[in-house]
Amino acid sequence: MFHRSALFAILAAALYALNAPVSKLLLQNVPPTMMAGFLYLGAGLGMAAMGLVRSKTGHGGREMRLTKKDLPYTVGMVALDIAAPIFLMIGLTRTTAANASLLNNFEIVATSLIALLVFGERIGRRLWTAIGLITLSSILLSVEDAGSFQFSVGSLFVLAACVCWGLENNCTRCLSKGDPLEIVVIKGFGSGIGSVLIGLVTGEPLPAQGDILKILLLGVVAYGLSIYFYVYAQRDLGAARTSAYYAVAPFIGVLLSFAVFREIPGPLFFIALALMIAGTWLVNREQAE
Repeated sequence: MFHRSALFAILAAALYALNAPVSKLLLQNVPPTMMAGFLYLGAGLGMAAMGLVRSKTGHGGREMRLTKKDLPYTVGMVALDIAAPIFLMIGLTRTTAANASLLNNFEIVATSLIALLVFGERIGRRLWTAIGLITLSSILLSVEDAGSFQFSVGSLFVLAACVCWGLENNCTRCLSKGDPLEIVVIKGFGSGIGSVLIGLVTGEPLPAQGDILKILLLGVVAYGLSIYFYVYAQRDLGAARTSAYYAVAPFIGVLLSFAVFREIPGPLFFIALALMIAGTWLVNREQAE
């Protein structure tokens, strides 16, 4: 059971790793709030279709439905899933895809600290050291000009997204006994519609039909299926441990970004990368004990 849950978390990470490089390409023609909205709508549509197939075939077993008791966490989950991808898309327009991918590991810090403070999940010595290394790496990645120590606005938006997702992970943790498919459909339609409405109110134009189809497809894979497997992993691993296995996503995203954009980062990036690798290794050592 434990090994299967770890596999689900890693699979969720691999699917989500597609998000930063592919979104960076699409953001050349699509405004950020609309991009965030249609990504989540894609997740909702894809998982709703999966649910329809499951109900017709009778597969999937019996899953618990969400109840009124779950409403506060559901509302919090949707609200945070509106804010987080908007912050991420804005950040992607102002920083490199590789930078944004690696910064996504700050979600471990946010998720773990909130899990400790709110839910009393244990954080061992190695995990505390990992949190320190990941935080230091995130600071280095956020520095735009090392000489004057000015922070990159794009990186700060990505970090804001990570904090929102850290909070959201813990809201989802409280719902993880429910049907993962139902959770993702609620996330997808609630957050997607909310983001699109915000985009319309703020004057963003609707994307072209071809771009909408591409975003929806990316949303099905990078958000829908990724979240689906993530929720299954949380059932047995908890929020902090699932986030630890999910930490492989930024490194896959970095490799994809290098391949797509042929970006050659400066020496500060590679120092931050080494710190991030060390922090992630410590996180996974902590979970192995």
